[in-house]
Amino acid sequence: GVGGGFIMTPALLFLGVPAPVAVATGASQIAATSFSGIMTQTRRRSVDWRMGLLLSLGGVLGSSAGVALFERLLRLGQLDLLVSILYLLLLSSVGFLMVRESYRFWRGHPQKSVSVLRRPLKTVAHTLPFRLRFPRSGLYISVLPPLGIGFTIGAISAIMGIGGGFILIPAMIYLLRMPTNVVIGTSQFQVLVISSLIVVLQSIATQTVDLVLALLLMAGGVVGAQIGARVGAGIKAEYVRGILGALLMAASIKFLFDLVIPPAELYVLGGGLM
Repeated sequence: GVGGGFIMTPALLFLGVPAPVAVATGASQIAATSFSGIMTQTRRRSVDWRMGLLLSLGGVLGSSAGVALFERLLRLGQLDLLVSILYLLLLSSVGFLMVRESYRFWRGHPQKSVSVLRRPLKTVAHTLPFRLRFPRSGLYISVLPPLGIGFTIGAISAIMGIGGGFILIPAMIYLLRMPTNVVIGTSQFQVLVISSLIVVLQSIATQTVDLVLALLLMAGGVVGAQIGARVGAGIKAEYVRGILGALLMAASIKFLFDLVIPPAELYVLGGGLM
């Protein structure tokens, strides 16, 4: 039930794809899968378009700032370091949460689903100025928190090559108090807009989008989604999360080793034959 951007980009890095190419090209695959998802959610009338547009507006500003920072770090030669540090933090924390949830299930104390967790009656979004009504979600809240959330997701997506849905969805539920029946569709709309914009901006600013790799990732994603849907139907989600969480924590250890252990060769020369 995850978009997979936080898995795909590290996998590309482990396969030797340069960080700028892995981050920029990964956004194209995320945009393709989000487009497929939003079509289904639209038919179910599970999208709050007004909220989605507001989140996307913040995301446009955030992704533009993120791409500018991405280009700056690329020129300074510090992009690989930043991406490795961010993925070390991301994979270790997400992996730990997944393993903990599965462990609680195995011990007979399953974690309550997001839909039944008690949420606060009011949040800061209900007290700030510039409030607007969102009829589809039944909310009357300030536009500032959605803009801030969208900006943050856009910046993170541009730098790390992830969709950001696993951050956006909890923020929409707990910070904005959106009903769960419109959260998934609205988040997919925002991810689609931001990922598509990032692909365009990266193509113009850094020329780091590999079209062939993007097409292969999209094709593999379509096939993998079908296989995953069939296989996953007969497997408890908690077991899958536990295995995936362990893999993510192992990947974070790999990033940690790459950061602290000096490489065997400090310089690598390319071009020419020995």
